[in-house]
Order: sequence, then C-alpha cells, then structure tokens
Amino acid sequence: MIRTSLRWAIPTFLALQLGLLWIQGAQLHRQNQVLQALREDIQALTESIENGLGPVSFEEDAPAVPAGFRPKPAPPKTIAVLGVQEEQEAATKDLQASRESAQKAVKEAREAQSKLSIEENIRKAEASKKIQTATHAWQRWVWGALILVALALMARSVVQRRR
Repeated sequence: MIRTSLRWAIPTFLALQLGLLWIQGAQLHRQNQVLQALREDIQALTESIENGLGPVSFEEDAPAVPAGFRPKPAPPKTIAVLGVQEEQEAATKDLQASRESAQKAVKEAREAQSKLSIEENIRKAEASKKIQTATHAWQRWVWGALILVALALMARSVVQRRR
C-alpha cells in the first residue's frame, strides 16, 4: 500500500512543483516586461531632459572652429560718447528682457511636459492594472485546479490505503 501511494504522490508533487515553476516564470516574465518599459520611459525622459537643458549657444550660425584656432574676443572698449552708452544700456536691457522671456518660456514648457508625463504615467498605470487583474483572474483558476487535483489524489491515496 505504501508503494502504491508513493507511486502516485511523487509524480503528483513533481507535477505541482512544475506548475508552480511555470507560474513563477510567467510572473518573472511579466515583471521583466514592466521593468523594460520603465527603463525605456526613463531613457526617453533623460533624453528629453538633456535636450531641454543643453547649453544655449547664440553662435549657432558661426562655423565650427577648433578651440585652439578661435580668435580671442577683444576686450570691451569704453566709449566716451554719452549717446552710445545709452544705446548700449538699452541693448543690454533688451537682451536681459529677452533672456528672462526665454527662461520663462522654457520653465512653462517644462511644466507642461511634466503634466503630460504625469498623465502618461497615470494611463500606463491603469493599463498595467488591467493587465494585472486579467493575469490574477486566470492564476486563481490555475491555483484552484491545482488544489483540486492535489486533494483528489490525496483522497484517492486515502481510499486505496483503507482497502
């Protein structure tokens, strides 16, 4: 009797273990996909930040010249004429105002991008939640079936022992 119950118990437990390993593999695969998606999101975010925070150069129209061959800028000359100084002050004020305006526009664009990325993250979280609920639904059925099979085999072994 002991041999017959062992004859069925060992393969049953091996089959249960195989089923559990399969479920664990499916979960690991799903986690891997989620991590890959997060990695892609992070890479896209860092690229957009790098593109948005790059150094601002006003010399984009100038030809590319190695640093050793660039002419050194001449030191600023003070002009004694009062009218020229006023024009320079007005030009610097205009330049400062345009810089402030550009900084404000960049700040607003970053805020808008942040809001869009938050909305995208919410959408992705909802989609992953739907996938997770669907996955849990079939996993419950698998667990229930495995438990029923184990109980049936145990009941069968008990009945065979009593004969």
